[in-house]
Amino acid sequence: MGLPGARMVMVAAIASGQGKTSVTAALARKFRREGQRVRVFKCGPDFIDPMLLERASGEKVHSLDLWMVGPEACRQRLAQAALDADVVLVEGVMGLYDGNPSAADLARTFDIPVLAVIDASAMAQTAGAVVMGLRDYGPVQLAGVVANRIASEGHARMVAASLRDIPLLATLPKQAQRLPERHLGLVTPDDVDGLDAMLDALADGLQLDRQAWDALAPRMPASVPAEPIAPLLAGKTVAVARDAAFCFLYPANVDVLHALGAELRFFSPLADEPVPDGANAVYLPGGYPELHGATLARAARWQESIRALHRAGTPIVAECGGMMAVCESITDKEGLTWPMPALLPGRVRMQARLAGLGPQAMPTAAGELRGHTFHYSLLDTPAEPVAWTTKHPSGVEGEAVYRAGSLTASYFHGFFASNPAAAASLFAAAPGVAP
Repeated sequence: MGLPGARMVMVAAIASGQGKTSVTAALARKFRREGQRVRVFKCGPDFIDPMLLERASGEKVHSLDLWMVGPEACRQRLAQAALDADVVLVEGVMGLYDGNPSAADLARTFDIPVLAVIDASAMAQTAGAVVMGLRDYGPVQLAGVVANRIASEGHARMVAASLRDIPLLATLPKQAQRLPERHLGLVTPDDVDGLDAMLDALADGLQLDRQAWDALAPRMPASVPAEPIAPLLAGKTVAVARDAAFCFLYPANVDVLHALGAELRFFSPLADEPVPDGANAVYLPGGYPELHGATLARAARWQESIRALHRAGTPIVAECGGMMAVCESITDKEGLTWPMPALLPGRVRMQARLAGLGPQAMPTAAGELRGHTFHYSLLDTPAEPVAWTTKHPSGVEGEAVYRAGSLTASYFHGFFASNPAAAASLFAAAPGVAP
């Protein structure tokens, strides 16, 4: 019988674009095909990478973040994963030491060894200097290195020799197909033709040093039981939009709404499905409404149903893309303008430049709700904000929060597990945003 726990590593790099997601996906798919139980986490706020990693691992991918999720909740998730799985992978965010808190902070807090991914396509022996700097700057415990975009066996040997006492745990050759990009990052998995074949090719191409991997000691983080969540939404039915236009939905948010006692009913505005009958509240998550402007503009049943609920005073929570989809119109990147239901006065316009990014917190009647923002569009509205989020860690003013009748709308994406009572207050008869 093996040791309790799971082999656990954080997949990190010096910067974005080194191949963290490709390596994490390759490891997840490789171990899964071998019959091992794999759990994957994503460090920091993200929606796209977790969708891809879910396809690779076959399991929901939750976020870990010392500020947004909180240390104890992170510890509980890691401990449960170590009980349930043979392998636990945590994909970092940006560079290992970027952000406050950073991926390195998370690794040190929970004693997670770091697997450093380097893009070796334009280097050889310098790889050792890069990796030693990553290890020693923090420092962090380094499990080994994955050299991405390796050209040949000779290239791999040069990289391995430069690492001195650090194992070259795996190599991955240059990929014939790279995961395509979109203005918010990677496309969603459903947008990629042959994605499973690409994931299998990544797993096939990953050359893993089994001896170095097997030398990693299984880990079993200690945790304390989670605080019970009061059923503040017991007896309530929350209708949740979920399709390609409304796809930015944290799995933890779904879990929290269930724990609050709500019955969830999912529907697709893109399929012109009306809000389900009997809904006591509506949740419109973020996504890509600007890519589906024509379809949403033609979705008469959806538009009339959300207008009717708004007139009736049903609480509606609209985040980022969800807010865009209930303004007067959206002008997409091609300059085409599409009419929306106009619950919130104002027009949305896409732009090439990033308009909002980073962790933020929104005030509510039940305390601070933590989350983040990431958007390229701008809203031109005569509506006056009822509140503003605050940026972390600076504390300066962040995103506007709007109220239009029973609608609460903002570019802010809330992470409901950070404060379930605050999340519940948003879906109450009198929305609980605190000025």
